Amino acid sequence: MNQNSQILSSSSSSSSSSSSSSSSSSSSAAAADEAAIRALYQQFMDGWNAANGDAFAAPFEEYGDLVGFDGTHIKGRQEIASFHQHLFDMFLKGSRIVGKVRSVRLLTSNVAVMHAVGGTVMAGQTDLDLERNSVQTLVAVKRNGKWSLAAFQNTRATYMGRPEESQKLTEELEALL
Repeated sequence: MNQNSQILSSSSSSSSSSSSSSSSSSSSAAAADEAAIRALYQQFMDGWNAANGDAFAAPFEEYGDLVGFDGTHIKGRQEIASFHQHLFDMFLKGSRIVGKVRSVRLLTSNVAVMHAVGGTVMAGQTDLDLERNSVQTLVAVKRNGKWSLAAFQNTRATYMGRPEESQKLTEELEALL
């Protein structure tokens, strides 16, 4: 569990009860939430790698938002699915992605922000397309006990004037290949 989750768990448990069992159950609940949130990222990566727009969009809320690297703003799970299916069938056919969640921070018991990094291996290639390395911000929400993605922002990692940062990100992503 990351430090911010621990801080949230500690503060929420101390206000409700001073018993260690309350603190322990709060910590385990936060750990379970973090695991469920991280699983959303893996789920949409699996959808991409299966070239399946519906599977890619499944972790999103019905009215979720996705902002692509080029500024395209896609609204709603169905639109995210159909837009990506078109990409998978045409421009990204045979590609696969790798990614890693760097952090999850619970803002409230029902809202979290997740930061991740990702890279793309284009069809017929074995190495990352370095121009596609990205830094991502995701917002997850919990409704009726279930986590889903409310928003996803994908930004190409150009690190202007800082080639060493690009190299570090590339090495981090290559370790996932």
